[in-house]
Amino acid sequence: MTTKSPSCKQVIVPMKDDNASNFVKDSSIHVFNINHILKNIKSSTMTDYIRTDGKDIIITTNNIASPSDLQAIEKYVKSTSCVDSDQVQFPRLSQSKFYLKIIGVPYLSEATNSRISFYEVKRILKNNYTFNDVVLASKPRIVKVSLKLNMAIIWIDIWDAQSSSKAKSLIN
Repeated sequence: MTTKSPSCKQVIVPMKDDNASNFVKDSSIHVFNINHILKNIKSSTMTDYIRTDGKDIIITTNNIASPSDLQAIEKYVKSTSCVDSDQVQFPRLSQSKFYLKIIGVPYLSEATNSRISFYEVKRILKNNYTFNDVVLASKPRIVKVSLKLNMAIIWIDIWDAQSSSKAKSLIN
């Protein structure tokens, strides 16, 4: 069975509390106001409609929102009286999960002479500048290449924009 994933024309505004339902009550007013703000910053993006998905606000637009569009939307949502501005997180576009493999990694840790753990892999990724903006979607999986070799393949799942910009930068 195939399920439809979120569109890249959706702006997701995560919230830490139940503010989303309060915001959506006046969604037609918010659509008008957001469109007015986007027009003022000379954006070609326009809001079609607003809905809630649990604790998040989903704003569907006619185009893929630019970073300046996201900042304008965040500023507007935080300025409304029906939302606690401290509970609003930075808006983002919908994301997809991508998997990558890292080859040529020692299977046994040099420090402890035991199998490398996913905690060590996460620590190494966090300390490596090429993985600065990468968010792991699940625990890294470590697979030994062969019984005789001390080599492993590490599979990682990352969250990325649907254009796979982070994955592409890691590969190149």
